[in-house]
Amino acid sequence: MNFNRASEKLQILADAAKYDVSCASSGGNRKNTNKGLGDSKANGICHSFTEDGRCVSLLKILLTNHCIYDCAFCVSRKSNDIQRAAFTVEEVVELTINFYRRNYIEGLFLSSGIFKNADYTMERLLRIVKKLRLEERFNGYIHLKTIPGASEELIQEAGLYADRMSINLEMPTEAGLKTVAPEKSHEDVKKPLHFVNQHIQAYNSDRKLVLSTPKFVPAGQSTQMVVGATPESDLEIMATADQFYKAYNLKRVYYSGYVPIRQDSLLPSIGTPPPMVRENRLYQTDWLMRFYGFRVDEILDDTHPNLDPEIDPKLSWALRNLHVFPVDINTADYQLILRVPGIGVGSAKKIIAARQFGKLRTYQLQNLGIAYNRAKYFVRCADSPFASKDWQATQIRHFILSSSQHKRQSPQQLTLF
Repeated sequence: MNFNRASEKLQILADAAKYDVSCASSGGNRKNTNKGLGDSKANGICHSFTEDGRCVSLLKILLTNHCIYDCAFCVSRKSNDIQRAAFTVEEVVELTINFYRRNYIEGLFLSSGIFKNADYTMERLLRIVKKLRLEERFNGYIHLKTIPGASEELIQEAGLYADRMSINLEMPTEAGLKTVAPEKSHEDVKKPLHFVNQHIQAYNSDRKLVLSTPKFVPAGQSTQMVVGATPESDLEIMATADQFYKAYNLKRVYYSGYVPIRQDSLLPSIGTPPPMVRENRLYQTDWLMRFYGFRVDEILDDTHPNLDPEIDPKLSWALRNLHVFPVDINTADYQLILRVPGIGVGSAKKIIAARQFGKLRTYQLQNLGIAYNRAKYFVRCADSPFASKDWQATQIRHFILSSSQHKRQSPQQLTLF
C-alpha cells in the first residue's frame, strides 16, 4: 500500500464521513475466537458511546466520495466541485488492521457514496467486511451502511459480518426529500430496512432451536434524518421517527442539524448556524419516547407542532398538564414518577426502592440525586405542606429558567485590589 496516497485519501474520505452522525456502537457482543483481533463486547477515529457509557473509537470513513446522485444537501453530490477519492478494498482492510494494532480504534464505521450503481458499491463494502472477518480474523465492531437499491442477496450476506447496519432516511418527509433529492425516495429506504428486520427476527428465532445459527446484524439497525434543511415541523420529524421505530424495530434514530454547504434557493443560506438547540430537543424527545413511556402526541400536536427551545420537552409537557401534579412521591407508580421534571430513570427506580422502608421526606428525596429545584414544583413528600402554593405555569417556567441562568453564570473574578 502506498502510505502517502492512502494518507491523502484518508484525509478526504474521513472528512466527508463526518456528516453522518449515526455511528453509535452499542449492542454488539461479538467475541474473540481462534486468536483473532479484537472483540465487540457491547461496544462500539470518531468517538462513540456504548450502552454502559464507555467511550470508544471507530475508524469512520467513506469507501468513496464519488456519487451518481446530486442531492442538494450533500457535500458529495456529483455536481459539487470537490476533490474526489476512493479506497480499494485492500486499503480499507489494511488501514483498519493497522489502526487497531496501534490501539487507535476499536472498530470500523464504513459508509460510501454510490459509484456506478448500488450493487457495485454494496459488493465492495461486502468484500471489505468479509475480508476483515474471514482473512484477518478481525472481531472488532463493524457498522456498515446499507446501500439503497442494492440486491437482497448482497445485503443478507453483509448482515452476517456486520454488527450494525444503517441506512439514512435523509429528510423526515417524502415531500422534503423530493425537494432536495428528486432521484431518491423513502421507499428505497423502507425496503432494505424491512428486509433486514425480517432476517434479524428469523435468525434469532432459528437460534432458539439451533445454537450454531450465525448472528445476523446483532446490534440492530439505525437511521438518520437531516434537520433544518427542509421546513418540516418537529411534530413531523418525531412522527416519522416513531413510525420507523415501530415498523422496523430500529435501535436508534439520529437527528443531524443541517450545516449549509452551498448557496441554493432550496436550502438555508450560507452562514445560517446549524440548529443545535433544536437537534438537542429532538434527542430529548426521542429519549422520552423510548425510555419514559411518552407518546408523540403527548409532547407535540397541531397546537404545539414545534419544541420549545428554552425548556426541555418533559418540562414543557408538565407545564401544559399541571392537573396531573403534584405527584405524591410515596404512592405514585413508577410510570407517573418518571413524568416528573427533574426525575430520571435511575432516580425513579431509587425512589421506588427507598420507599419500601418508610415514607420519603424532602431531604431524603434530595439525597437520591434528583434535580430537586426543578422537581419541587411537581411533587409532594411526607413533610410537604398540605396546601401547596397554587403556582401558574408561567410562574413555574420563570422560576426554573431564572434558576438555570443563575447556575450558568460564572462567578466574578476575585481581585486583591
